[in-house]
Amino acid sequence: MEKLRFIDLFCGIGGFRIAMDDACKENNIIPECVFSSDIDIHCQDSYEANFGHRPFGDITKIDEKDIPDHEILFAGFPCQPFSIIGQRQGFNDIRGTLFFDIARIIKHKQPKAFVLENVKQLVGHDKGRTLKIIIQTLEDLGYNVHYTVLNALDYGLPQKRERVIIVGHKQPIFFSFPSPIRPFKPLVDILEKNVDKKHFASDYIASKRKEKHQSAYKLSIWHENKSGNICSYPYSCALRAGASYNYLLVNGERRLTPREMLRLQGFPDTYKIVVNDSQSRKQAGNAVPVNMVKAVILKLLPFVSTTLDMSTVLREYEENYG
Repeated sequence: MEKLRFIDLFCGIGGFRIAMDDACKENNIIPECVFSSDIDIHCQDSYEANFGHRPFGDITKIDEKDIPDHEILFAGFPCQPFSIIGQRQGFNDIRGTLFFDIARIIKHKQPKAFVLENVKQLVGHDKGRTLKIIIQTLEDLGYNVHYTVLNALDYGLPQKRERVIIVGHKQPIFFSFPSPIRPFKPLVDILEKNVDKKHFASDYIASKRKEKHQSAYKLSIWHENKSGNICSYPYSCALRAGASYNYLLVNGERRLTPREMLRLQGFPDTYKIVVNDSQSRKQAGNAVPVNMVKAVILKLLPFVSTTLDMSTVLREYEENYG
């Protein structure tokens, strides 16, 4: 069986890794993670408990020469302000941002391909100039680059979560992003039963919300925005690190549990929760949607693998996923 090496930068709790493992398993490929990195020690705890090795820490302190060779680079790089970008000086513009660390590793290691993920707002940041410089930088490093905005809701997960996905390949390829996979999993398959009372809102909060809103759905997740307006859907609005616990309520009554939040991101129930509720919610809110990035990886694998018959794989993908 073919083996594909990959690295997992800003790895969080391993969403990219689970997606890569699942995609490779479907294609009889052995995935080998040769390097992972995340500065958050709680994420390191979760990653180590689930994958058997502890990620390295601060990527800015790791020499690119010390990173093993690999075929694919994954990175859900943080969406910190790109204040230094804007002068259109390419590689020099990105110094001081964490994207620079991705670029310097790509420049030195020259993987066959990469998949990057960031928030949807990156597209419009600084009137589009930030993303333009990022794409130009990657192209200047010798890659053919594609990007789009994908929504987790379109890939089987009951969560409206839009993210920018950037795919690069060393050779010109006829790459296309995956078609939507519907329908999404119903909430009844996500929500736990016999939930601990600690997750329930107070009677006062629940009654006030129900005075404002009546849902059209028997089972729904209520969303309250900053203005106090409430809406409800048979899916979740985007989970946010540290905030989801307060503004999303199941049927207007209780908050999501850590396991439910992981399920909304596509993590299997075999994923071990080894941190407290607060850290688990933060980790789930920062994670990449597994189903969505897996769909992207499935479309990319035929162009990276040396053994897959590309026409067969793509035909099977269309038959299975539409």
